[in-house]
Amino acid sequence: MKHMPSKSIVRQIACICALVVVAAGLFVAPVSAQVRSGKYSPPLGAARPATVGVSEARLARIDAMFKQSVANGEIPGAVALMARNGKIVYWKAFGMADNTAGRPLRKDDIFRIASQSKAITATAVMMLWEEGRFQLDDPISRFIPEFKNPQVLKTYNEQDGTWTSEPARSEITIRHLLTHTSGIGYGVIDGDERFSKIYAKAGIVDLFTTEPVTIGENVKKLAKLPLHHHPGEKFTYSEGLDVLGYFIEIVSGKPFDVFLRERLFEPLGMKDTAFYLPNEKADRLVPVQKTENGKWVRYPVTFYDPDYPIKGAKTFFSGGAGLCSTAKDYATFLQMYLNGGELNGTRILSRTTIETMMRNQIGNLWGDGDKYYGLAFGVLTEKGQAKGGLGSPGTFEWGGYFNTQYFADPKEKVVGVLMKQTQGPVTDQTGWKFRLLVGQAIDD
Repeated sequence: MKHMPSKSIVRQIACICALVVVAAGLFVAPVSAQVRSGKYSPPLGAARPATVGVSEARLARIDAMFKQSVANGEIPGAVALMARNGKIVYWKAFGMADNTAGRPLRKDDIFRIASQSKAITATAVMMLWEEGRFQLDDPISRFIPEFKNPQVLKTYNEQDGTWTSEPARSEITIRHLLTHTSGIGYGVIDGDERFSKIYAKAGIVDLFTTEPVTIGENVKKLAKLPLHHHPGEKFTYSEGLDVLGYFIEIVSGKPFDVFLRERLFEPLGMKDTAFYLPNEKADRLVPVQKTENGKWVRYPVTFYDPDYPIKGAKTFFSGGAGLCSTAKDYATFLQMYLNGGELNGTRILSRTTIETMMRNQIGNLWGDGDKYYGLAFGVLTEKGQAKGGLGSPGTFEWGGYFNTQYFADPKEKVVGVLMKQTQGPVTDQTGWKFRLLVGQAIDD
């Protein structure tokens, strides 16, 4: 038997090897887990409203509003959650999850959050940015070569679907993709019908699918298509966050869904957030509903199958619109931001990174109005606060295609999440009413 080196010698050799690797510039930050923080904020838990400066009597106004909205047929049902100072003071379900089946809504039901996925994808991008993998103004073509030399649409021929273009004045950057200023459009829901047709002809998958498509395949097709405008010159709501989902796969070396699960959802305890649901959670997915002859019925298959989270290939990890979640899971995600990037002793982002993300990243492209756009959210200005019922300056917000909304107010340490699943024309007023009623419930 050969002589084996002692453990101390092995450790010395390992240290020397590590130093050589670092000296050679080959060190790559580990991506297997988040680091612990010197700060500890407990997970979201329930507390009596009065203990965090919220009036229980005034919260009852939220009950009355939702009950009336359901009774009036404005919504089939809703789950609403309010937290303050890291404590849940309101979390209730109203109405029906499925009117046809007669299933009441439960507060832990799972919803398609659509564009609320964007903030999660942006968070993942910034987690990798913190590791020094790239700069925000790096061209995306450095990582996805198909985006090299982008083109801007000049003319479109309605008869045969052909188009002409001109070279873009600059490359598309990671910052452009985060801020919807890249010039990329949004296919079937694009406000410009020319792009809806161009994307359809190219076989672009815009939002949800049960087909065996991957984001890599889709993004490479998208890269060959013309832009709405020169990068950085306008705000055009886009599939840029889908592009960044694929970018995350390239930079991290992991499938996008795996990266989110390992680096974000598991550390935060977001057990019910994913692109697709396992069979044991399928009955918790709330059906999408619409009104028909005065009744709420299941939304039919159109350009997508509403059951995409529980059937089909389950391979399209859309960073812009693909995730499902619960009210509590999403509130947990927002609470991490209010905590300066930490929750339960796990550091997801630095406070300094979040401060950058919350700054105006689009200049005056939205004008001098109620809000501006940061690197992941719409952010309320002083003018927005002056309108009333929206929160304090710095409140960050967004919503989703299936009628979900959220907001978080850093000054008041308040999180509000409202989950519904409707499509088509509605008379729903619950979004602005819930936000106003959350604000009026503060009692300190």
